[in-house]
Parts: sequence; C-alpha cells; structure tokens
Amino acid sequence: MDRMKRADSQASQGTRTDPLVRLSLEQLRKRTSMKWRAHPEDVLPLWVAEMDVPLAPPIAEALHTAIDAGDTGYPYGTAYAEALAEFARERWRWDGLRIEHTAIVPDVMLGIVEVLRLITGPGDAVVVCSPVYPPFYAFVSHDARDVVEARLGPDLRIDLDALEEAFVRARSHGRRAAFLMSNPHNPTGVVHTREELEAVARLAREHGVRVVSDEIHAPVVLPGATFTPFLSVPGSENAFALTSASKAWNLAGLKAAVAIAGAEAADDLRRMPEEVGHGPSHLGIIAHTTAFRDGGDWLDELLLGLDANRRLLGQLVEEHLPDVRYHPPQATYLAWLDCTGLGLHGDRQADGPGVVSDMAGPAKMFLDDARVALSSGHVFGSGGAGCVRLNFATSPDILREALTRMGSAVRRRGGPGDQ
Repeated sequence: MDRMKRADSQASQGTRTDPLVRLSLEQLRKRTSMKWRAHPEDVLPLWVAEMDVPLAPPIAEALHTAIDAGDTGYPYGTAYAEALAEFARERWRWDGLRIEHTAIVPDVMLGIVEVLRLITGPGDAVVVCSPVYPPFYAFVSHDARDVVEARLGPDLRIDLDALEEAFVRARSHGRRAAFLMSNPHNPTGVVHTREELEAVARLAREHGVRVVSDEIHAPVVLPGATFTPFLSVPGSENAFALTSASKAWNLAGLKAAVAIAGAEAADDLRRMPEEVGHGPSHLGIIAHTTAFRDGGDWLDELLLGLDANRRLLGQLVEEHLPDVRYHPPQATYLAWLDCTGLGLHGDRQADGPGVVSDMAGPAKMFLDDARVALSSGHVFGSGGAGCVRLNFATSPDILREALTRMGSAVRRRGGPGDQ
C-alpha cells in the first residue's frame, strides 16, 4: 500500500523514526499507568497491552487543540465512524462499512457485552476459541452467559471441527448462542484467512449462531499477513464487529470504540440503549478519530519496528530459552510462548480462566526469579497452562534485557537442558 511503500523507502534511506526506540527506561518508569505501576521498579513489565511509545504527533496535537479550546464536553456526531470507514477502505480494501450501521460504545469489551445483550440472554451460550483473551471469560460469565470453549488446533488456528462441535453444544436445549471471535487472535497473533472466516460464517449460519468479532488488533497486522474484516465475507450479514484505535495507537486510557452491524443486524444495533453512547469520552473520540484519519504514517513506522522486534524476539528465545517454543505472530505485538518444555506448568494454578490478577507456572517463576512480568497462560483458558504471553512493543534494549534475565533464571533453576 502507498503508506507502507513510503515507510519502506524511508527505512532504506535511514530516515525512519521508530516509535519503539524513542523513550528510555527512565522515562517509561515515570508513567502512572497500570503497566508501569502494578509491579516494583526492578521488574521489567512485558505483560498488559500497553506500548512503550510516545503519542503519535497528530493525536497529541488534536488533544492539545481541544484542551486549549476547552472543548471537553459531550461527544457528538459520526466523525469517528467516518474516519474508520476511510481507514478500512485504504488499508483493508473494504468499502462495506455503513455509517448508519455503527454505534459509539465506551470501549471494545464493554461494547461486546452490550452487543451480546442484544442477541443473547441470561443462561445462553457464548463460544470462544481458547486460549483466548481472558476478559472473554470474565465479562461474559459475569453477565450470566455460559462460556463454551472450542480449542484452537495444534497450529494455533481455528479448528473448524471443534468449533462446529461447540456450536452444537451451545445451541443445546434451545439456547441462543453467539460466537465471540478474536480477529486477529489474541494471544496467538494469528490472522484468520478469508477462507477460514468464510467457513466460520457458513457454520454459524448452519447452526443459528450469531458472530461477534473483536477486531481491536486489526490495524496491527505485521508484514507478510493480510487482515480480512469479518463483515466483508459472505454469510456475515447478521454479525457484528467492534474495533477502536486503542491497541494500534496506544490509546487505552482514552476510551472510545465503534460497534458495526452487518446489514441484517442493523435493527438489533438500533435497540442498543441510547445511554451506552454516553460512555465514551469526547477527548477519546477526538483521539481515535485522529488516529484513523491522520495516524497512518506513524502506524507504518510502528509496524516496521514491531516486525523487527518480532524477529529479534525469535533470536533471543533461541539463544536464551531453547526449550521454549515461539510462534511468531502475524499480528498484534503479543507473543505466545509455550514454556511446557521447562517443566513448570505443574506448579500451583490460580483461580482459572479470566483471573488476570493471579499468576501460575512459568509466569510466576519469571516474575519471582527474573523480575520480568508476563501474562500467565492459564488465564487464557484451555490450552494456556504452561504458556506465557509477552508484550514485545518495547525497545530492543528492554527486550534483550528481559530475555537475558529470563534465560538466566531458567539456568539457575536447572532447566531440562541442564539435566
């Protein structure tokens, strides 16, 4: 694409400005967000999905302009959805996003809850492909829906046979059911192909299951892969998608997201309570709108930096953690590391899927012995025990230090390779 070609040209000329190398560890430790305050200062935090980057200049300028003007009232209008639609046309060659089929929601996860309330009720089932983003369990179960798992295949991709079996179980006893899909998938970084998504749509239609696609990581697709919006495939007309600029431009603290309905789901979306749209902040909408409208060049630089870090992480795992299996992600800045070869997954498990505050197995060992904070795999559901999720959206120096510490901790403990 034009922007990516320009970024590649800049890289070849040595004029790149990688956002991931702009901030020092000292500067980052001054931050007061969750990533940098949940652990003591001697811990390198590579867990929650915050990036170690400065704010993209167009977003910073838009926010400063609003604050200087005292423009801090209630949000209004459809500028956010319009900017997203233009971004989708340019980046994904998708021109099917209709502004009248969108709604502003506080953030993607709360929007998912509101959408699920439109198409399911208490006691109904929500299918997820595990291991998957822990709030899929917590938010769904707290809203009195039953979670039904369909395990990913050994290749970490959707297992269509397992998914169909889960659809059958979810629809048992006349229950309504939805499939809450992570697209791209968190934590594995898999980008679902168009063929896979078409198969999902066919199965969902056959079994009367409504699909809700979490596409928050859609802008963070790395070189070599292509993102397909679920609502662009045949059979998805009764489905929903939710997205925001939160992950790609590091805007988690500026709440705002967009819910998108397929043509057959538009009437359902119109039933969403009007007060849901009061949740996003005006400044959040300004930030997200600006990201999609004017943040493309900055995003291209970020993607190049993430691609370099993805390769670097593979080298570091091979050097320092040879008994750990690393599946290079196609998207996101989250790496899924299979640490079962370290023999630590038999350690005490915490309270189960979705319990993000507890750690078990390798994540606990790496925190205690290496002073590196990772996300514990067991909270991602079935298939997660013995794994960790590592956020590599940081500087190469921090990444090197973290993996060096982790390798030293394994050697001190006496890993399989030392026995």
